Order: sequence, then structure tokens, then C-alpha cells
Amino acid sequence: MIEWPKQNDALGTANRGNPCESGLCTLCLASCKGRCETWVSSLVGRKLLYPREFGGSTSGSANVCAVGTGYHALRIQGYAYGARGLKADDTVAPADSSFPQVDVRTEFGGEIKTKCRVPIMTGALGSTFIAAKYWDSFAIGAALCGFPIVIGENVVGVDRESILDQGGIRSSPELDRRIDTYLRYFDGHGAIIVQMNVEDTRNGVARYILDKYGDKVVLELKWGQGAKDIGGEIQVTDLEYARFLKDRGYIVDPDPYDATAVAAFNAGALKSFARHSRLGGVDLGSARAVAEDFAAAIAGLRRMGFKRISLKTGAYGMEALALSIRCSADAGLDLLTLDGAGGGTGMSPWNMMDHWGVPSLPLHARAYDYCKVLADRGVKVPDISFAGGLAREDHLFKAIALGAPFVKLVCLGRAPMIAGFVGSNVEGVLRPERRAAVNGNWDELPAFIKELGSTPEQIFAGWEIVKQKVGADEMKHIPFGAVAMQGYADKLACGLQQFMAGARKFRLCEIDRGDLMSANPETARLTGIPELTEAGHETALAILTA
Repeated sequence: MIEWPKQNDALGTANRGNPCESGLCTLCLASCKGRCETWVSSLVGRKLLYPREFGGSTSGSANVCAVGTGYHALRIQGYAYGARGLKADDTVAPADSSFPQVDVRTEFGGEIKTKCRVPIMTGALGSTFIAAKYWDSFAIGAALCGFPIVIGENVVGVDRESILDQGGIRSSPELDRRIDTYLRYFDGHGAIIVQMNVEDTRNGVARYILDKYGDKVVLELKWGQGAKDIGGEIQVTDLEYARFLKDRGYIVDPDPYDATAVAAFNAGALKSFARHSRLGGVDLGSARAVAEDFAAAIAGLRRMGFKRISLKTGAYGMEALALSIRCSADAGLDLLTLDGAGGGTGMSPWNMMDHWGVPSLPLHARAYDYCKVLADRGVKVPDISFAGGLAREDHLFKAIALGAPFVKLVCLGRAPMIAGFVGSNVEGVLRPERRAAVNGNWDELPAFIKELGSTPEQIFAGWEIVKQKVGADEMKHIPFGAVAMQGYADKLACGLQQFMAGARKFRLCEIDRGDLMSANPETARLTGIPELTEAGHETALAILTA
């Protein structure tokens, strides 16, 4: 088992908990005082691309990429000539090319193209309470940065204020709040995506959002996610709320009406109830039945009036992977998100996270193979988003290159949330009257942040960028977490520009699988990406023997 380093001395970053491949700790606390790479980048932005103590230090890479398989075992190619995507003939003088000229914008969709300023989207932020508490930071940050954000499953069902009847949803204050918050700052880049699971379908979420928001919302169906192979979950510590959820039709474990469970709760031995959703997918029968039911469901949504529809699925095996790609292609979906094991969660059984499903790299490698099978047969493949334990700019490049030309976005789950946490905690200290409203967790600023400054203008590298976008008067309505999101997105975008410039690819659509190398034979076999010394070897021999 690979042990990821807890500290990066060059960047001056560190993990308080056990780090995973993404660079995040396995358990990320909203109250954390830092300093993982994502945490720091939300404050200082692109400055974190470079080693610390410039002018008084030198640095060297450990290059620990040759062991095991994973995104860490893919290397990015660099080239000494060419400039694809910069000029029509792909030729340019060295003095005319620089990384700021790289265009990292993307778009996805069929008949309607959804434009994004950066090639990222959030994971699904649903009924877990942490998503609700920090939603303003997440949504406003995503809107200002111009990338899609996903409202996850069960938001309507768990809202005590929502009003449901046999005719559907009459009122859903929490869902409205989440959509309206994003749309207030939406400028045509990005999207608000609403995910719908089994319970949401039964409750009539599709009809509600269509009637109220029309084509402003992208609808996402859910078959699964990378963190688990069962439905969505939350914990509740209130007996009456647990009963409310059971009455709403959810699975609640243990049963809050069971006398033994109630006695244990009243005695203090049982401290919470778990609310579960039903399994994802559309049918409990064969793959053929699933495909037929899915096609019928999508056709029904199209007749209802939905113009943009996506699908999210998890780390199931190869049959389910192929089924999701084929069903999405046949239905003409706008986006398919493939979430590998290693994907983040608000709540999942821990050992399930560690031991079920296909990890991200093998899942994504095979997804490319299956997409190519369809494309070679003349079938239009849906635009793809890869997800599962990704957080940095190198991950963006590698995922897009591995799945090129099908991958248009990279789905980041936990990483963007960290920006919301950090910003909210800083705001709670600097604006004590706002601490409860923004769910700040700190009484004072950590030493690292004090070194940056004592005002938001000094602390956040993204402050002036956001101020320029919204105006000085509007800044009083912008949560600090959204400003931190700007810093994180800026670091990702700039880092991606630099990787792309080194590969001589000046538009995102120019990235291809030839821009990657495998660091070891095992990764080469898994992905079909040649090993380091084999990548370009035939061309090299041709040069030598010309």
C-alpha cells in the first residue's frame, strides 16, 4: 500500500490527518486550521504553484511515481516545438508563445452547449448538513468562477419546510434557496445541476424544477457514486426528525418507531439514526431491462420539457460502466459523470469506501476504451466528466488527456468545499457578528493566516478579482468562502495553463492521450499509455536513422 507524504516542505504545506492521493486528508474537517495544499491555495491562489522562500532556497522533486497504479503513476509529456491551438498552422515563434495564452475554457452538451471558464465541476452536494451550511460559499464561488455546481439528492425530501402531496411538490424552500443563490451570480458560464434519485423521482422533483426554473437547470439522474454502492445517507440526532423522514418514505435505521430503539435513544446509548435512500439505477432486472427503462425515462423527461440531462454513476464493474455509456449515448445525454472508488462523501460506510468498487484510474482507462468502441462505430458518445479523488491541476490535465477527446470536465468533490470552509472560518473571526450565519469555527486566525495579513484584502489573493467582477458595493454580500473558491480555481487554472503550455497545447480540445506517459509497466498495461521510455520511441529512432 502506498503511503502518501504528510508534508510538502517545498510548498510549506502539511496534512493534519492521513493524506490520500488527492492530497486531501481522508477525513476533512470544516474546522481544520490547515495546511494541506488545497487549504492554502484557497488563500494564496496561484502563488502556491511555486516553492516557498524564493531567493533563499532551491528545491528538487522526490519523483515518487514509479510504485503502484493511480493518477500519480501517469506523467505529463513536454515538447520542445509546436503550438497546437495557438495558430491555424500550429507553428509559432518561441517569443510568441507563453502559458497565459492557453485557453482552459470548455463546454459540454448536445444541442445546447453549456460553457465553462474552467474545466471543473463540483460533486453532488445534497442532503448532508455540511452542504446546506456552506452552500452560499460553494454556490456563489462556483458561479463567480464560471463552473457547474451540483445540488445532490434528497434536498427536497429532508427539508422539513417542503410541502409534498400526491400532486407533487407545492413548496421546497431549501431547493429554491440553493438554485436562487447560484443564479443570482450566474453570468452564462457554468450551470446549476439538480440531481434526482429514486425518492426525488417519486416526490416529483423534475416537474417542480421545470415548472419553476425551466431550462435554467440541468437535470441529473443518479445511478451511483464512487464512495459507496448503496443510496445516499445522513445521520440525524433528533427522534422526531427521524420519524419525519421515515414518514416521508425513507429507510431509517434503526426504526425510530421501534420501542427498543426508542428506549435506547432515551437512555443515551443510541445517539443518532441513519437515513438511507434506495439503491440507484432504474430497474432490478437485467441489463436489457435497465436500458429499456432508462430510455423510456429519458424520453418522458424530454416530453416533459427538459433540454439538458446528465447521468452520474459510480465505481461499478465493467458491465455497468458499458451500460451507462451506451444508455447515455443512445439517449443523447449532455453529460455522463463517472466516479471512481476513491470518490468523496458526506456519509458512507468507511470500510465500504475502502473495499468496494473499481478505483478511479482503471475505471477511467476502461471508460475511454468503451467510448472509443462506440465512436469507431459511428455512435455519438456523450461528453464525459471523470471523478474520484481528484483535486490538483495535474489531475485535471491527466484526466482530460486520459479520456480525450471525450472528457470535457473533471468533477472535484471534496476539494472545492475546503475553500468554503476556510473562507467561512476567516469570516467568522473578522466579522464576529456573522460567525453563526457563515458557520465559522474559529475564535482566532491560525498563525499561517496571520502571516498573510489581518484584513480580507490582505488574506485572500482572490479578493480584488471578485471585487472587480461584482463591484465594491456588492462585496458585502459575498461570503469569504466564495472569495476563497476564486483563489483555489485560479491556482487550478494557472497550473493547468502551465502544464498545457509545456505540452504545446494551447486549447483544451488539443490535449490527447499522447500527452501522457506511464511511470511503470503496470500502469502502461492498465491504461494503454506507453511507459516513459517507450512513449515516442519509434519517432525517436526515425530521427536518429534519417
